[in-house]
Amino acid sequence: MKSDGEIMEILAAYDLTGSLRAAAEMSGCSHHTVAKHVAARDAGRPIAERAVRERITDAFLPKIEELVERSRGRIRADKVHETLCLLGYEGSERSTRRAVGQVKAAWRLGHTRIHRPWITEPGMWLQYDFGDGPRIGGVKTILFVAWLAWSRFRIVIPLRDRTAPSVFAALDRCFRLIGGAPTYVLTDNEKTVTTMHVAGVPVRNQQTLDFARHYGVSVLTCQPADPATKGGVEASVKLAKADIVPTDTNLLAEYATFAALEAACEAFMDLVNHREHRVTRRKPSAMLAEEQPRLHRIPDAAHTVAFGLSRTVPANTPMVTFENGQYSVPAHLLGARVFVRTHGTGVDEQVIIVHHGPAGPVEVARHRRARPGSPAIIDEHFPGSGEKIPGDYTVTARTAAEAEFLAIGDGARTWLLEAAAAGTARMNVKMAEAVTLAKIAGTAAVDRALGNAAVNGRFAHGDLASILNAGARRTITHAAGETRSLTQGTAAWSALGAPTAKEDTE
Repeated sequence: MKSDGEIMEILAAYDLTGSLRAAAEMSGCSHHTVAKHVAARDAGRPIAERAVRERITDAFLPKIEELVERSRGRIRADKVHETLCLLGYEGSERSTRRAVGQVKAAWRLGHTRIHRPWITEPGMWLQYDFGDGPRIGGVKTILFVAWLAWSRFRIVIPLRDRTAPSVFAALDRCFRLIGGAPTYVLTDNEKTVTTMHVAGVPVRNQQTLDFARHYGVSVLTCQPADPATKGGVEASVKLAKADIVPTDTNLLAEYATFAALEAACEAFMDLVNHREHRVTRRKPSAMLAEEQPRLHRIPDAAHTVAFGLSRTVPANTPMVTFENGQYSVPAHLLGARVFVRTHGTGVDEQVIIVHHGPAGPVEVARHRRARPGSPAIIDEHFPGSGEKIPGDYTVTARTAAEAEFLAIGDGARTWLLEAAAAGTARMNVKMAEAVTLAKIAGTAAVDRALGNAAVNGRFAHGDLASILNAGARRTITHAAGETRSLTQGTAAWSALGAPTAKEDTE
């Protein structure tokens, strides 16, 4: 193919000689080439324009255009080739692909969506979306990403799931991080926000309406399957996942704990919010300081939906059930309503219980995840009740006779427990006998005798009196000392040989 310079030389030679052959001889080409370029110039066609040749797909172009239009540019070239073969097409699949590519390019040119730049106002819009977070201990996490439209301030909060309590708790924290609430909150049509669509109109979830009323915001949703209507937060999700979630490209290590993931999100927010944004050429943190006066104040206490699922404490057991596990609460909350939610995942997962009383929301308990059948209990939640020990009975008098016997002392209580464990017969008679003996011999002596009987296992009739009498006998003992000796003296021998009183009278 001749270049533009060579074609201009050919035309100049023809203008000089006026002969096709002479111009061809001067230019070093065929006179047919000279004739072709001279004819193209005389017809007003551009220099070196390719000659249009018929292609084997030209006869089937209307059908190709129809298939592309019906599929809105999504049909594959191999499917088009199969259809054309049924219609008698004898060309190659490569020719079909080339034709389909040209038709798709023309179709997209006429159906390209035009995006007008979105000029936002301070304090008006906040968008939020979710991204897949890393796995911690084999458990999947969620990244909650919020984007304040005017200042481009980004917030990333890791979540355990996308339930309403988790989402609303993240939104509450988001409002407190930016220092207020915007006028509008834009998100997707999830079940936590939209329950259904009627004639294209979204029907709001009642919990979402209560949440929005509490904070004074309007929750709006974008068109279904149209993420471009919230492109700012979509880009933020993509950026957060690229910098936080470990992949083969960023060479990040796996997170051992949920706390490590939270620290990584904090580091990411500090990075992106304190560097110059490529559009505004300003730091988002500096722009947020200007936007905060346009945000309206939020309540001091979060909405109860953000605290978790509602549970009623039974009237006789300070325990609540949550996700097949049981958790204790303080005893003064019997019959009250509490809210239960989870925080973290893996080994760091915790179950948080909040009570919303007249003084506001208060966290009343925090437990590790409990397994079914193994409740999580804090001893302080059960005042006055110790751990049950098998065989440890509480001795309580039920009658006046029992009270009189137990009043003897600890020995009587010990005798009662041991005698009952030994299966002693006629215990009431023996207890009455002990009360009578206490009146005669004294309470302390009988109490000591009862203790000895319990230790030695003597529970027969008359054993108590026998032990009491044995303890009453006194045995005189002598002890040697520095001033006293155990050696017998000679005082008893002093009368030997002395006259008796009878002998003196005679």
